[in-house]
Amino acid sequence: MKSYQKLTTAVPQPAACRVEEEGAVPTPTGRGKLAPWWVGSGLLVAAVLLSAITVWVLRQVSGGWPRPALPPKCLLVPESHRFDCYPERHMVVTQELCESRGCCFIESPPPSGGKQGVPWCFYPPDFPSYTLESLNQTALGMVGLLVRREKAYYPQDIEMLRLDVEFETDTRLHIKITDAANPRYEVPLEVPRAMKRAENPIYSLDFSWDPFGVLLRRRATGTVLLNTTVAPLIFADQFLQIATSLPSRFLYGLGEHRGTLLHSLDWSTLTLWARDVSPTESFNLYGAHPFYLLMEEGGDAHGVFLLNSNAMEVALQPAPGLTWRTIGGVLDFYIFLGPDPNMVIQQYQQVIGFPAMPPLWALGFHLCRWGYGSSNETWQTVRAMRNYQIPQDAQWNDIDYMDGYRDFTFDPSKFASLPSVVEDLHKHGQRYVMILDPGISSTNPHGSYWPFDEGLRRGLFLNTTQGQPLIGQVWPGFTAFADFSNPDTHQWWLENLQRFHAHVPFDGLWIDMNEPSNFMDGSEDGCPPGELDSPPYTPAVLGDALSAKTVCASAKQKASVHYNLHNLYGLMEAKATASALIQITGKRPFVISRSTFPSQGRYSGHWLGDNRSQWKDMYYSIPGLLSFSLFGIPLVGADICGFSGSTSEELCTRWMQLGAFYPFARNHNSQNEKAQDPTVFSPAARTAMKDALLTRYSLLPFLYTLFHRAHLQGDTVARPLFFEFPWDVATLGLNRQFLWGRSLLVTPVLEPGVDSVTGYVPRGVWYDFYTGSSVNSSGEMLKMSAPLEHLNLHVREGAILPTQKPGTTSEVTRGNPLHLIVALSSSATAWGDLFWDDGESLDTFERGSYSYVVFNVTQNIFTSTVLHASSEATEVTIGTLSIFGVREPPSKVLLNGQEKPFSYLDNQVLTVSDLGISLSQGFSLQWL
Repeated sequence: MKSYQKLTTAVPQPAACRVEEEGAVPTPTGRGKLAPWWVGSGLLVAAVLLSAITVWVLRQVSGGWPRPALPPKCLLVPESHRFDCYPERHMVVTQELCESRGCCFIESPPPSGGKQGVPWCFYPPDFPSYTLESLNQTALGMVGLLVRREKAYYPQDIEMLRLDVEFETDTRLHIKITDAANPRYEVPLEVPRAMKRAENPIYSLDFSWDPFGVLLRRRATGTVLLNTTVAPLIFADQFLQIATSLPSRFLYGLGEHRGTLLHSLDWSTLTLWARDVSPTESFNLYGAHPFYLLMEEGGDAHGVFLLNSNAMEVALQPAPGLTWRTIGGVLDFYIFLGPDPNMVIQQYQQVIGFPAMPPLWALGFHLCRWGYGSSNETWQTVRAMRNYQIPQDAQWNDIDYMDGYRDFTFDPSKFASLPSVVEDLHKHGQRYVMILDPGISSTNPHGSYWPFDEGLRRGLFLNTTQGQPLIGQVWPGFTAFADFSNPDTHQWWLENLQRFHAHVPFDGLWIDMNEPSNFMDGSEDGCPPGELDSPPYTPAVLGDALSAKTVCASAKQKASVHYNLHNLYGLMEAKATASALIQITGKRPFVISRSTFPSQGRYSGHWLGDNRSQWKDMYYSIPGLLSFSLFGIPLVGADICGFSGSTSEELCTRWMQLGAFYPFARNHNSQNEKAQDPTVFSPAARTAMKDALLTRYSLLPFLYTLFHRAHLQGDTVARPLFFEFPWDVATLGLNRQFLWGRSLLVTPVLEPGVDSVTGYVPRGVWYDFYTGSSVNSSGEMLKMSAPLEHLNLHVREGAILPTQKPGTTSEVTRGNPLHLIVALSSSATAWGDLFWDDGESLDTFERGSYSYVVFNVTQNIFTSTVLHASSEATEVTIGTLSIFGVREPPSKVLLNGQEKPFSYLDNQVLTVSDLGISLSQGFSLQWL
């Protein structure tokens, strides 16, 4: 009898092999004789078995079931542990349908609110699966053969599978399952290749042989991280499914979705299929990120990445358990062992690639709207911002700048002065960004629109199964879609951008509608019948069809069919766009993309899509940006004040305060709505918005350094609190606050009509960013004053933040004196750093064209140590040093041994001004 292991971290391991020591080749123990999961589980399980049989017997006697009674094996499976055998949507699963698959059927009361509930049709403990027939050692791990002797219920079951296991590093395990006989589509993503087997892995790996399963443990704690014996492995041509138990309920990631940062495991399903739709709970949104982070008991963390780009869903259940279902490709898993959440995300990015270093101006304030109507109106907005001296680095235009909504054009009447506007922006140290869509207008007279004519001539568009360009409909009307999987398309894209840049010298690009979005389902001719557009199983996608508001899955692309490449479309366009910008400008590219996939951070940032001017949308932006921090895309933000609908002054003020702390900060709204840039509001609101932006600009040196650390080693920029306090269970569900790096706590107001906010302050000393006054928290919720003009910011003890006198652009700001804020720990120590370069050149770190300075405080001595220097550091000075938490009034302050004037306030803040020291010079400052 075959049986699936009970979901517990104390599972007995019959018929399993253990893989722990380097070089060990596992041997089966009792192969083919895997006992039921209840064997050895003691009196508790015996009691459950006895009670279940009693209930079954009583039901038989009382005639409680109108149909033949279920065998005890079905009754033994607790509700929370029932793995769905019939996940198809929009059909009533009957007992006959369920049992035709060989599964158990028990009706359960429907959940309230239209949510999913306990599956009625679920796998029995002895459902047929694969057997591990052989397992041999390789230089990096093992290779095995899996055999299925009884077919499952989806067509084209694959009977023999190849298992590859590579112990890539001590904290990274790679497990891949694919067809043993025939090649299958695999994601064309560059991943690192291990050169040797890990010597001291912090994990141990077991296998169940019959049925096949993987059991992964953390060595230090014995915690079972993966146990895939809980449900059968199914591997058909267009239905691949594998399930696992989870060691806790604290699960994050699996984007792109709108919801809380911490996922609910109460029978929820998350679908990954790129889709153009305004962010709405439970819908599959613009990007696909098959990666999760899980916090274990005690504060350890691990992550799991399924490298698969096909339509997919992930079913979560309260066992706790998780089921991956995808309809193509292979099962290619990377598991990251951390052991802390920061390290998990770093290890994930070691596989998918670290994010690009953005130009400094990308971290300034961006302003946009759909509906400026003309280049003159665009310029009037910029001029108003300058008149009020409100910081702004970049002005954007939406599709209304185009001529007939066609890419690489601008309206010759309404936007005739656009080149002059861009020239004026550049004269004032500002930048210009415009939107581009991948749909290329296909209805222009031949010879009148080069992008389409040339793309057609070179064969660069998605084709139908008949080999003709697939025609859909987007903003310009009927359109063809560029095939960015074709390297030749990248060259064509570059040439188009070069031609446009000669007229309008843009600085960055905003790539939208790249799911790709289509106002039709499929094409003007629909989609052909067949297994690609109508697969045997369709995940729970919005619209119930793969072609809903996108192109046909059967569309042909250079690298494969769209069925396989759909979720990669935005990534491939971003790669082409970043490459083109580098060639055109010779500087770091700035790209913001709507659709994303793992490794996107190497080429672009992301905004969270077409949100609404509502308080709940402002709240949801926080879990949104934190999720993308997990996905390796740190340059992320939401449309400040909301895209659709009309904002209110209060909402926009609060949102500008929050948005000033999005890593990517852009205010953007829709046409036919009232303007919402800071200049249109009352003096009080305008001043509050300006102050929030000035605070952001003062922190640009700190923010820029965080992005350097993200680029260098995969640190997060915007960071959930639990990343810094993983042992504090109170932080695990927090998503109304966040950190910049490890040391700046942002607590925004997210509801109307209040003048205070309650936020969690983790254990330790925290200092008010503005005043330096301290709060000594035991790890508690604290009520903070929050009048409309105030955003609560707190600096963590032990940190040193490099700040700067803010200007109206990042270019002006970077020439101003630095102000270092020191937040002493309870032991009177502190540490911080600063990365400094020219803010725009390519590969400055890699070429050594940068300065790196470390700041340290110990025993009342502040030291600045220059670890690497470049010429740019000589152009900026350190003007002021503020030290928070100096408990006793100093009698004197010495700068490099020379006495220096200072001030000391009752709230224990020591300030030394007029230092005038070049950043390129190390120095020490002592207080006595």
